[in-house]
Amino acid sequence: QGVLVPGLGTFAVVHEPINSTEEVYVVRRPVFQLDMDMSCLRELVFPTGMMSGDIEIMPLDYWWLSQSNSLPPDVVRGCVEETILLYSFQLRDKQRPAFAFENIGILSCQDNVLCMQFYCSCIAGLESRDTWVALLLT
Repeated sequence: QGVLVPGLGTFAVVHEPINSTEEVYVVRRPVFQLDMDMSCLRELVFPTGMMSGDIEIMPLDYWWLSQSNSLPPDVVRGCVEETILLYSFQLRDKQRPAFAFENIGILSCQDNVLCMQFYCSCIAGLESRDTWVALLLT
């Protein structure tokens, strides 16, 4: 499953098989795939090709978000769009702010590498059986 945040990218959960000497483990771990206009961000490096084509991607649910903060869905949509636009302008202007996602992680740019760093609690919430393996892979 995955969620597309228009103008920013896709958050998803992937199932990754890990071979051991005794058995094959499958861990669930979060991934983020950037989906910005990269023509203006040519100097940045970012990971690509982390998601397989069989992940169901859903659009961001503005109605659901509006329920958590008591704002109308159209106001929530406008806030999300303006925030992403501001972040992309800052990246184009060679500013490197960190973009924090509550309970998920931080999108940051260090040494011209744009990457998503997931919180340990986010990873542990997805994979309770083999948490350490998922943490190491992520």
